[in-house]
Amino acid sequence: MTPALELRITDVIAYSLSLWLVSRLLRYLLSRRRRVQTTPLRGPPSQSLLFGLTRVIRESDDASLLTEQWVSEYGSAFCVPGALGSTRIVIVDPKAVSHFYLKESFGYVKTSLSKSFIEQLFGRGLLWAEGESHRRQRKALSPAFSNSAIRRLTSVFYDSSYKLKANWDVMLESSSGDGAIIDVQKWMNHVSLDSIGIAGFGHDFGSLDGKIPTSDNRQWAELHNAMRKIADDLLERTREEGEGLLGEKMEEKSIIGLLIKAENTNSQLRMSQEEVLAQDMKLRRWALIELARKPEKQHKLREELSRFSTADPTWEQLVSELPYLDSIAHEVLRLHPPVTDTNRVAAEDDIIPLSTPVVTATGETVSSIVVRKGTIVNAPIRTINQSAAFWGPNAKEFEPERWLDESDIPAKQFQGHRHILTFSDGPRICLGRHFALAEFKAALSVLIRNYVFELLDGPETKIEKHRSVLSRPKVAGQIGAKVPMKVKRVV
Repeated sequence: MTPALELRITDVIAYSLSLWLVSRLLRYLLSRRRRVQTTPLRGPPSQSLLFGLTRVIRESDDASLLTEQWVSEYGSAFCVPGALGSTRIVIVDPKAVSHFYLKESFGYVKTSLSKSFIEQLFGRGLLWAEGESHRRQRKALSPAFSNSAIRRLTSVFYDSSYKLKANWDVMLESSSGDGAIIDVQKWMNHVSLDSIGIAGFGHDFGSLDGKIPTSDNRQWAELHNAMRKIADDLLERTREEGEGLLGEKMEEKSIIGLLIKAENTNSQLRMSQEEVLAQDMKLRRWALIELARKPEKQHKLREELSRFSTADPTWEQLVSELPYLDSIAHEVLRLHPPVTDTNRVAAEDDIIPLSTPVVTATGETVSSIVVRKGTIVNAPIRTINQSAAFWGPNAKEFEPERWLDESDIPAKQFQGHRHILTFSDGPRICLGRHFALAEFKAALSVLIRNYVFELLDGPETKIEKHRSVLSRPKVAGQIGAKVPMKVKRVV
């Protein structure tokens, strides 16, 4: 009898264990059915179990061309394999992109890696903040980048440009030929830093005088730390001056005065000075390259500026009376965005609408994409800015004239600044965009009125990408990010 009893107990245990396993499996399957699942999209196959396509993209000469190829194969929304089996959704559809940027900061936030990188580079300021913290900091910074504030700073931009001119004139006078070979990239770094220092903090960093090195990536961290210390000292000093002797005139000195005034108005609106240091979009180096590649356009700009032989354009004239200068500024922005992609992770489940339906991996045609919380979504800025579908067959060429007639371009489907995504879009659109444009226009107007720029091997000189914190151009064969040009006086 005992063996039979033991058998029955064993059967009960096995039966109970089976029931428990089945219940767990059913619970898991039911939870999976209830949870939102990301729409399975088509996309390029992985080339590595470990890296996916990450290494392929990183090592490509122009990742935007890869993205463009995948758009033609898989449509305006597709998935790309990443490292360790991860994937990300790439969107170039206008309605999807607008929705994505509109929900940025709350619905789509920076990845942990991106936040860590920004914190190391710029601190926990506006670029780092998300959600309500970002909204408060942006509100505090806004007065510093108003049109009236930038109008007062225009003279500062000219001062830095003429300081650059004085340096170049000395080089030209000592040259034995009809011009001098100048690394314009190095000098553009110097003038940008000094302009931001004076306009932002009322302090001359002395970069044009060689006091701060800016030409080597290895010195970036040292440079950033030095600038942060200077900014902290200036912030404290300007606060003391504002509370003591300067009073209401404090805001006329520099951007930092306006920021302190905003901070004192509401103690909860805390600002971070690092964002001011991040406003330089490095437009001029690419503008000089493109204008040297197409001398006829350089001449056309010089003709437009020729009426300013005895005085510099005012801020109002820079904004509204120099259409070709404005066209060149926006064409450079379109072709050469400093940040080529926006990568964000979904902070909540979402449904992204599409202008044009896509076919999924299961063969279904859909007009919207379900995005599960935790999914990485990518908006390829450079690809969209240079897409023939939005900017016409010459989309990859430097053609400022396209901006003189924007009446019928598909790019108008995008809501960003002048329908480009270089300054991002939505609640995180670049706060300093008008500051950057005014600085660029003032500086370029001085340079083009006084100098002629030529690439050493002519318009066909090969320009490569120098990998750094932000990608920079370099002339092929040069060691480091150098762009030497022959600079001659205008006669």
